[in-house]
Amino acid sequence: MYIKMAAAFTILSFGGPALLFYFQPTDEELFKRYNPELQKKSLANREGRQQDFDNFVTKLKEYSKSDRPIWEAAAQDEARTRANSAEEQKRLAAEIQKRREEIRRQAINGQ
Repeated sequence: MYIKMAAAFTILSFGGPALLFYFQPTDEELFKRYNPELQKKSLANREGRQQDFDNFVTKLKEYSKSDRPIWEAAAQDEARTRANSAEEQKRLAAEIQKRREEIRRQAINGQ
């Protein structure tokens, strides 16, 4: 009885993954099944996706260097980025307002 159980365990634990490996298509086979428009679109976006993934991994490495959990470090970095973005938007809005006032002055002086 133990021999049957060991044989069944061996067949199921090695045979199942082997069948999945045999029948699962590779990425190249899936790519070949795309229609030509999707292939072009996928190739065009590939570099951007790879760059996004690389940025994500480098940020994770930075977060893991701190002694805090990654999710806290990520939240802190996101808040800092949001604050910097808000400051940048305020600076741009002030610059745009200055340009508008300058254009108005030139228009008034030019008439």
